[in-house]
Amino acid sequence: MNTLAFPRPKQAVVRPEPGPCPVIETERLVLRPHRLSDAEAIAQSLGDYQVSRMLARVPVPYHRQDALDWLVRQTAGVLPGWTLAVTTGDDVHIGFVGLELRHGQWHLGYWLNRYYWGRGYGGEAAHVSIERFFMRMPETALHSGVFADNAASLKLQQKLGFEITGCTQVYALARAGMVSHIETRLTAADLRRP
Repeated sequence: MNTLAFPRPKQAVVRPEPGPCPVIETERLVLRPHRLSDAEAIAQSLGDYQVSRMLARVPVPYHRQDALDWLVRQTAGVLPGWTLAVTTGDDVHIGFVGLELRHGQWHLGYWLNRYYWGRGYGGEAAHVSIERFFMRMPETALHSGVFADNAASLKLQQKLGFEITGCTQVYALARAGMVSHIETRLTAADLRRP
């Protein structure tokens, strides 16, 4: 008797997700899911070349419609991860912290409106977001990185406990060219308060 052996179908790999985007409050900040009404504040922040030049996927010039296009994708609830609006206690949008699944790895991204730099908001927002993320996904490594000429952001990541894992070249839309990118990685055990 001749029988054909068929390979068993592979089980789909289920990647755990951190769950719905939370609201996180600190003494000075409220991090919350983005809303379409955040478009104007996002456009103002990312329309500033001092901010957009440090981000890989932000075009220049950056308009309100660019912000709306991005917000529609983020608020649709179909992308894994969190896109947190960083707001002051009176709900003024001053920045962003994102935790997203890219190429099978979880990545941290963030930016602040330039007028809020140097006040510790970036470290505060990143720390509480990462801390909540690791509460839900403690076995996951978190990846990030900075452009090589962004010493302030690298210093922030190192204060949080990120370790440098390498350097690559990344295309930056705002700069219309390749930029050296320092790759970093963090585990729950290494997270520190900045």
